[in-house]
Amino acid sequence: MKSKLASRRNLILIVVALALVIAAAFFWHMRGSTGSAGDFVEYPMTVANDIPTTVAAGPDNTIWFTIGFADAVGMIRDGKIQRLPKMKKSVEPVGLAVDADGAAWFTDPTEVLISRIVPSGEIKSFPLGTPISRLGRLAIAPDGAVWFAESTAYGFTRLKDGVLTRNVPKSVRGGPYGVTVDAKGNVWGTLQSGNQLVKIVPGQEIAEYEIPTPGSSPSDVAADNNGNVWVVEFRSNKIAKFSDGKFSEFTVPGEWSGLSGIAAAQDGSVWFGMLRGHALGRLRDGQFRIVELPRKDARPYTVAIDKTGNVWYADISGFVGMLKASAAKR
Repeated sequence: MKSKLASRRNLILIVVALALVIAAAFFWHMRGSTGSAGDFVEYPMTVANDIPTTVAAGPDNTIWFTIGFADAVGMIRDGKIQRLPKMKKSVEPVGLAVDADGAAWFTDPTEVLISRIVPSGEIKSFPLGTPISRLGRLAIAPDGAVWFAESTAYGFTRLKDGVLTRNVPKSVRGGPYGVTVDAKGNVWGTLQSGNQLVKIVPGQEIAEYEIPTPGSSPSDVAADNNGNVWVVEFRSNKIAKFSDGKFSEFTVPGEWSGLSGIAAAQDGSVWFGMLRGHALGRLRDGQFRIVELPRKDARPYTVAIDKTGNVWYADISGFVGMLKASAAKR
């Protein structure tokens, strides 16, 4: 009898040990690692106290970034940082996108402008016509129109040929922040306090879709090549997928990680920043991969993917970094 009990106990111990090994392996796979030093390239800011905020990749793989509390816009080309001066310092320059000609458009809430800058440094600006402005993200449509979230106007504004067209959702709740444009020219935006995703088709009534998790505070949004729209749920620590009129939600592993920024890759995956996790996250085929950044104090605020598949991030601790495509595909 004792022999049977001992054998059973040993079997249980073996099963438990095996389960722990599998769990540890699973956790390690989900959590990721810093990887080899060759997986990353990081560019420290050339001016003390510069805070890179939003990053975007141009058609020629030139990388642009806005700089908080600075009178400049940043650019990385041929492996070197350039600082292109502008009129005054910006507070919360969080909107940035690059057009088909390689020029960068950015929000300037301090000066109440939307501006376009070319690599030579020439800037053309478009006043918004309001005394103050709180601006969110910015995106460029296939027709060249510039769209941006404008909280002070409670909606999403289109800038085309110097003309501003404001689109205001019917919901009394607001907080427009994220904006993206899909391949068909449909505009998608988020209402943070309204907990909604909106769809704007010029000439039609704005459609509003309630995020399944209440109070999730949807922030950044991205559209992929398959017609899916991806949303960062900041408060609930989830990534939502909107497809065929329905939401699917995916909870990011671990503690609340301060999700910020999202970009869709050619392989169907989406990448996002994890401010508190000091990491980049990838969601592909319903599975997460977490890639820790080389520095423990890294705070990736936005992400972008260039034509080669490199994943770029604006680190508000003072760096613009890149996870190489070879490492991103693992």
